[in-house]
Amino acid sequence: MKISVERNDLFKAMGRAQSIVERRTTIPILSNVLIEAKENFISLRATDLDIELTDKVTAVVEKPGSVTVGAHTFYEILRKLPDGSRVLIDLDPLNEKINIAAGRSRFSLTTIAVDDFPIMASSEYDFTFSINVNSLKRLFDKVKFAMSMEETRFYLNGVYLHEFVENEKSFIRTVATDGHRLAKIDSDLPDGARGIPGVIVPRKTVSELRMIYETSEDVVTVSISETKIRFSTPKLILTSKVVDGTFPDYDRVIPKNNSKKLVIDASEFSQSVDRVATVSSERARAVKLSLSSDKLILSVNAPETGLATEEIPISYSGEEIEIGFNAKYLQEIAGQVEKGEAVFLFNEVGDPALMKDSSDETAVFVVMPMRV
Repeated sequence: MKISVERNDLFKAMGRAQSIVERRTTIPILSNVLIEAKENFISLRATDLDIELTDKVTAVVEKPGSVTVGAHTFYEILRKLPDGSRVLIDLDPLNEKINIAAGRSRFSLTTIAVDDFPIMASSEYDFTFSINVNSLKRLFDKVKFAMSMEETRFYLNGVYLHEFVENEKSFIRTVATDGHRLAKIDSDLPDGARGIPGVIVPRKTVSELRMIYETSEDVVTVSISETKIRFSTPKLILTSKVVDGTFPDYDRVIPKNNSKKLVIDASEFSQSVDRVATVSSERARAVKLSLSSDKLILSVNAPETGLATEEIPISYSGEEIEIGFNAKYLQEIAGQVEKGEAVFLFNEVGDPALMKDSSDETAVFVVMPMRV
């Protein structure tokens, strides 16, 4: 193998690849990236056995071939090479080392046999559809904050993607919950997505989807089977196993009869919560909301540190109520309203609250109350 490639292009691609590679693994080959040179490009492949990335980079290929090399070491070398330099890579057939040259710098890295590199089996996908990249980003980014971090409830460690039918109209929906808060987003069902199975996209995959959004492509192709999901553009392919579990019946925890309505500027509310929460203990971070017809009083009473209150003029319809919430959860939910007003709907003190974006009826958020 002998190739020449622009450092900047290769560096960006390796940045994506090395984020897939786990820094600690008991299987040496999983620390490597597979480089395959053919025609006028090279492909980089990285995997942790649950998720796999394939990335294409334009290159001058003098001699096609393939090699695996330590992903993090290779990335660090590229990071430290001069910006805009040309990187020459060739494989020494005698000692099976990869030689890297750029400017005055020379490196020789050990390799592991290509045959040892695991390729994620390309199963037959039952459904394939195209979706606008901004729609895909919205579906995952607006709910991912509610994913669980508890490994014991592994079926909550991701985003549930499925088809939903309401009033004879089909939508594609994402849901995430950790038992304390829930986020649900709907979007128009893309052509070809009718009948897709409900799949739980793992937390790491949801995080790595950012590399799909960052491409210059307007459309992403999504392929789904019972066990895998694949997101692809002409340059990038992100393939992932789905979580082997059953997502709970989330609809039963979404309040249907909350009638106490608070309308408030989402940004102002989030900033106020942040200010009063400054004095709360890091563990609890509980903030009390005292609602009356024309004002909202936010308060925190932390015996070990102090007291904080803030009053906001509001539009509120309903009986006066005092209810407590985790400050972080309130901020995260309010942060999903990009601009304009948030609509909170309350019931009784011990019941979950509902939050909607006044400018987006397809987004629904739920947060459980706390004792204060």
